Amino acid sequence: MHQLLLLRHAKSSWEDAALPDRDRPLNKRGRRAAAAMRQAMRELGLAPDLVLVSPARRTQETLTGLQPWDDTPLVEQLETLYLATAQQLLAVLRGVHETVRSVLLIAHNPGMHELAVMLAGGRR
Repeated sequence: MHQLLLLRHAKSSWEDAALPDRDRPLNKRGRRAAAAMRQAMRELGLAPDLVLVSPARRTQETLTGLQPWDDTPLVEQLETLYLATAQQLLAVLRGVHETVRSVLLIAHNPGMHELAVMLAGGRR
């Protein structure tokens, strides 16, 4: 892989306390942020070949907010990404075929933050 794009899901709603965590939707701010990210990605020419996404509703809605794509990527929903640690995320990324040019990973904190820090060579 030549390019890795990390995206934590957009802001989710806590309005319905009875909803299980994985079923929480995006709130209005989150939907606006996903649309802004779509525009920023277009302006920067960021177009993934592969999207790896958690099955949680908020990550799925974040992905929807990034659409439509100019060139539709392959999308893989992976259960292992739901609330994954940095090490688990890295293990998934290591499984990506070497011919894939660009990967977008949409998942959750704190694992996404920890992965970004780890890949940047920094400390928490």
